[in-house]
Amino acid sequence: MLARLTSKNRITLPESVLSSFEGTEYFDVANEKGRIVLTPLRLAGADVARAKLTHLGLSESDVTDAVAWARRR
Repeated sequence: MLARLTSKNRITLPESVLSSFEGTEYFDVANEKGRIVLTPLRLAGADVARAKLTHLGLSESDVTDAVAWARRR
């Protein structure tokens, strides 16, 4: 299959390829040994992130402290 790069750096992927990734809106793009590799991403909502933090035993104040630490110069 061929996909053409337009003058605006856009590529249209064949529907036969995308049909395997129904509902996917975002792809991670990587350059691996001279090849363009697209990996479908499923973006998680805030509820999924909160559940993960709870599972890890992290509180809201832990997150606030981590952000404050990261913003220090």
